[in-house]
Amino acid sequence: MKLIPDCFGCHTQALTSTKLADNLLPAISACTPCHERGKVSIKQPRELRLKIFNHAFHAKFGNVAPLLKGAVQAKTYLGDAPTGLDTRNACAACHHGIEQSTAASKSHFPQMPDCLVCHNKIDPPFSCETCHGVGDKSLKPAAHKMDYLDSHTRRSEKLGCAVCHGRQFTCLGCH
Repeated sequence: MKLIPDCFGCHTQALTSTKLADNLLPAISACTPCHERGKVSIKQPRELRLKIFNHAFHAKFGNVAPLLKGAVQAKTYLGDAPTGLDTRNACAACHHGIEQSTAASKSHFPQMPDCLVCHNKIDPPFSCETCHGVGDKSLKPAAHKMDYLDSHTRRSEKLGCAVCHGRQFTCLGCH
């Protein structure tokens, strides 16, 4: 059995990080007690679509996994139910499935529906700018083309509209 350290044993700055630009990846020296030197490589942090995020502020709330799980059960979660939702580990609440993984991937990072469980006041495009910055045209999904209304008919796609357009949206509100 492989011993998995506490998240903060390696990600030492996560509890005090107040800026998105903070690099929360561990130093190689944090890996060597468990991993052979030269067998571990730490990549540069990936580009995020947020402009602001405060880990320290969010950590004060403790484990939000029960809130996410409650939203999934109440069918108010605005996306596909997260897989690997661990209600015991506060970090894994937003970093779904990270404890069962050997390498971090995009799927381990918080998704918009996670944020919207608590941050549920949606007034596009103005509320989007709060976290994503002003004028971020990349927020518009690539699938939003001229024929989008005719091409998206699956229920899950329409549920996904609420992530940007709010729970009270109607297709005809835009179209």
